[in-house]
Amino acid sequence: MKVEEITKEMQEDLQSVSNLKALNELRIKYLGKKGMITELNSEIKNVPNEEKKAFGQRVNEVRTLFQTTYDEIKTRLEEEELNQKLASEAIDISLPSTKVSMGAPNILEKLIEEVEEVFMSMGYDVVDGPEIEEDKYNFEMLNIPKGHPARDAQDTFYLEGEEILLRSQTSPVQVRTMLKGKGKVPVRVICPGKTYRRDDDDATHSHQFMQIEGLLVDKDISLSDLKGTIDVIVKKLFGADTKTRFRPSYYQFTEPSVEVDISCFNCKGKGCNVCKHTGWLTVCGAGVVHPDVLRMSGYDPEVWSGFAFGFGAERLAMLKYDIDDLRVFYNTDLREVKNFDRGELENND
Repeated sequence: MKVEEITKEMQEDLQSVSNLKALNELRIKYLGKKGMITELNSEIKNVPNEEKKAFGQRVNEVRTLFQTTYDEIKTRLEEEELNQKLASEAIDISLPSTKVSMGAPNILEKLIEEVEEVFMSMGYDVVDGPEIEEDKYNFEMLNIPKGHPARDAQDTFYLEGEEILLRSQTSPVQVRTMLKGKGKVPVRVICPGKTYRRDDDDATHSHQFMQIEGLLVDKDISLSDLKGTIDVIVKKLFGADTKTRFRPSYYQFTEPSVEVDISCFNCKGKGCNVCKHTGWLTVCGAGVVHPDVLRMSGYDPEVWSGFAFGFGAERLAMLKYDIDDLRVFYNTDLREVKNFDRGELENND
């Protein structure tokens, strides 16, 4: 087939092409390994020597013409295809919108942040420490000697003998903070974090739970300072009309020790199912820091005194948000989580 005949057929084919698939087939037809233009190069051996140069130039011109026209058509077809796609995917802004589900803060995290904000406004620092702890910080320096029932292996997760363990409280953070301060005062810290104890998981117990412990060390600190501090936080969490009371208790690291109760926010002290008809709810344990704990941490108990307290974050959240099963906090079932979306949490505040 002569060059002119191939050129004419090529131009007709290019003019009639209507989509990218057909255009690609034309590229193969003319420029493929066995394409019509490619095969013209193999014909050059049959051309007389005096015509070879002109023949080669003519073949190159046809090749260039095809490539230039091909590129122009390809650009045009791609633009048309894109415009068609955009038109078919156009959004009708007059249609009703689809409700998008929104996430919510973790209930415990939200409550802990609330508590942190209140204490930071009173000059407290938020500190943390290792969850894998040494025996001396978790027990000995908190006035819990060897052989004490609190050390029972049924209660504590020991990792290496009886020297390394998963902390059973966040009190070791308080000890570490006092030791790091080397007698500097005042000490005002809260220590929120995970703690671990051997326990069977049920609606009110868990082997892993969150504590929010606090410590203040300064001169002339008494139970009245502790009560005033507790008053501030419970009124923030449960309402301005919430009352507090102390009941005698016993903890190894405080003396005297107290259980802290608040007036039932549900019945306002009259008695209901929430408070078991007592009018009061227990929210934390607290007390004046034991002299031995101060002494072991580098503070002279004849000069310095302090108070410590410990809230269970799950306990506070269960009361605040009317949750009757502790396992809800760790449940990944979205049917449970949706009950505590942003709106629900805000309405309960």
